[in-house]
Amino acid sequence: MKKILFILSFFISTICFSQSKQNLKLWYNKPSGTTWENALPVGNGKLGAMIYGNVDTETVQLNECTVWSGSLNRNDNDLCLDSLAEIRKLIFDGKQKEAEQIANRVIVSKTSQGQMFEPVGSLRLMFEKHDDYKNYYRELDIERAVQKTTYTIDDIKYTREVIASFPDKVIVMHLTASKAKSISFTAFYSTPQPKAITKASSNELTITGTTIDHESIEGKIKFEGISKFKLNGGSITINDTSLMIKNANEVTVYISIATNFNNYHDISGDENAIANSYLNKAYSKSFQQILSAHIAAYQKYFNRVQLDLGTTDAAKLPTDERLKNFNSTNDPQFAVLYFQYGRYLLISSSQPGGQPATLQGIWNKDLYGAWDSKYTININTEMNYWPAEKTNLSEMAEPLIQMVKELSLTGEKTAHDMYDARGWMAHHNTDIWRINGAVDGAFWGLFPNGGAWLSQHLWEHYLYGGDKKYLASIYPVLIGAAMFYNDYLIEHPKYHWLVLCPDESPENAPAAHEGSSLDAGVTMSNQIIFDVFTNAINAAKVLDKGEAFADTLIQKRNRLAPMQIGKYGQLQEWLDDVDDPNDHHRHISHLYGLFPSNQISPYRTPELYSAAKNTLIQRGDVSTGWSMGWKVNWWAKMLDGNHAYKLIQNQLTPVGTNESGGGTYNNLFDAHPPFQIDGNFGCASGITEMLMQSEDGFLNLLPALPEVWKNGSITGLRARGGFDIINMQWKDGKLVKAIIKSNLGGNLRLRVPNEMKMSNDGMLKEATGNNTNTFYQTEKTATPIISDKATIILPQLKETWLYDLKTQPGKIYSFISNSLH
Repeated sequence: MKKILFILSFFISTICFSQSKQNLKLWYNKPSGTTWENALPVGNGKLGAMIYGNVDTETVQLNECTVWSGSLNRNDNDLCLDSLAEIRKLIFDGKQKEAEQIANRVIVSKTSQGQMFEPVGSLRLMFEKHDDYKNYYRELDIERAVQKTTYTIDDIKYTREVIASFPDKVIVMHLTASKAKSISFTAFYSTPQPKAITKASSNELTITGTTIDHESIEGKIKFEGISKFKLNGGSITINDTSLMIKNANEVTVYISIATNFNNYHDISGDENAIANSYLNKAYSKSFQQILSAHIAAYQKYFNRVQLDLGTTDAAKLPTDERLKNFNSTNDPQFAVLYFQYGRYLLISSSQPGGQPATLQGIWNKDLYGAWDSKYTININTEMNYWPAEKTNLSEMAEPLIQMVKELSLTGEKTAHDMYDARGWMAHHNTDIWRINGAVDGAFWGLFPNGGAWLSQHLWEHYLYGGDKKYLASIYPVLIGAAMFYNDYLIEHPKYHWLVLCPDESPENAPAAHEGSSLDAGVTMSNQIIFDVFTNAINAAKVLDKGEAFADTLIQKRNRLAPMQIGKYGQLQEWLDDVDDPNDHHRHISHLYGLFPSNQISPYRTPELYSAAKNTLIQRGDVSTGWSMGWKVNWWAKMLDGNHAYKLIQNQLTPVGTNESGGGTYNNLFDAHPPFQIDGNFGCASGITEMLMQSEDGFLNLLPALPEVWKNGSITGLRARGGFDIINMQWKDGKLVKAIIKSNLGGNLRLRVPNEMKMSNDGMLKEATGNNTNTFYQTEKTATPIISDKATIILPQLKETWLYDLKTQPGKIYSFISNSLH
């Protein structure tokens, strides 16, 4: 035991030292100018801010997570039920376009298409005599969650630091200068909010207002923002809407924002009292006190995972230059920076008690943001949370879990009124008011699986933590999602499988359907239903309840359409073999079964695995940003680290460079374009999947390591079944050492790229039979139907070693390469 503790201590100290050298900072030698995507984000889950770092006029663009247009509303279309039989008949008769035209009238909402996440406004500081500057530098330190700007004017060094404090729930800016009495500026608010009022009094600026009406839904969110200035030296002069600070030694600005929003059906809060409460508590503290507490609270999460892939001289350049050069230089630390930036953004935009990260996280400057800056739940919201469990940020999933619980309540009426079904459902979009109806047109909005897909995250949370009390709390959500499908499925008159109808594969359509996305029993839906049923069955078994309904689900799961391999060797997207091998559409939704699901496996379903690879090749690599992020995960699941790395390079390309427009902005925000944060999170997940996977019945270490990362180490990843990767090191592409903690006990089935043994020289047992660990159970995938025209090339898999080790709760197990002595 002493030997294990010594090795553990040595590994951790080594990695901490390595991490401290990595300089996890985004930094630049020029200001943002007027470009929002050059500004740097800070956030604490409640408040978000974009810091421009301009010398003459600093801009702090502000968001608060509950500032949304509209108010409590429903957007179901009650005409649906009367036309459901007609729509189904048209689809079964091959008249999808006619069915879509009716669906636009009777399924798509006639009221709200979803409300909008909105900005509060911007705090602006206009400085005196700040024209001729030099030695400019700004950074975002993602190890400390601190933004800093420095520059020199007339031999005076000016410094601004900005944080979004996690404990104090305020944004704080600290301004200093190397010479006394050198800080002079005018402060004021600007805002796109048409009903906002700004005022100045004493040492405060306030902005108050009510959000806008949208699509006939009255805006009822009241917000109040307060910026309070604390001076060391100098003076303040008050105008109606601005403050003039003169000759201060240093200035600290405390920014508090609150609304009347309590939850999706209660907006009786007192925004003034809440904003002042946070402000007054913070104002009594110095910047250093707030900073220290903020860093400690942030690092509690961030420091859990540390990745080292080595570094080169490329890391010495500013971030925007590294982005330009990434495709042509060896810069492994840039991949580390991007990975950790994804974790930084998730910590900053999704905190317990707040709202889930939107399409733009918690950062949006526009009153009418891209796609309303809401929740698109046919991929984007789900992708936001892919890194949460495995990169050791489980707490960040709490806002999503809460939203899904709320959607399961509002979605009961949608399921009943629109589809005459029990349980609950949501289509492809929702917002802070937890709408469930179909929006934006049947081509996009009819997708009936948004709620069900979201429910997978609740089950995933259980698989990582194993908390039965938590599982009992989400059991009604899982059962409700399954109950909707139990009632909504219908037998296909031609194939006699149980299918959804109407149904659609997100945002894509074959020419054979006259450009309509509507169909029956599309592959992605069948895969999602398979998971929903399986999760409900397993949850019932764990909790020892609902046996009769579980039996019903087993029977219906057996009647779902199997996956099919089409004439081009592709995984079919639709029931019929109508895929176009020249289709390069950004959505490849039918590969959900490969990732994030585990229905397609190189070891269990080699034919489907081959078909998935063919589909990826046919669709191509370059696409919109989030799509490339998903492809990183898919190629990692393909066990092809070099191709996964190629997708990282494609994604980490300056926006506008790729032919499909996707890429990355200078501040490393993902570009659809425009900005969508899901690509940041998707790529962070993909990098994790390259280093560790735990979805396929075993814990797989280094499954898709690219040649450019032949040496490295990582600490703190989490795997299903309560296993923590305390440390993992590799050299020349071979696993050298691994330390794993078992929190729940049970069998550890370990797949590794080279022979390993216990660090105490104990030999590992070769794995045989099924994995007895219940958290690693994989449900048998139905045998695929294969076109007689398809060419199937089964995968040639690299040799790996598969071990079984019985573990005890709370114990740590250490492994070393068999070649080490």
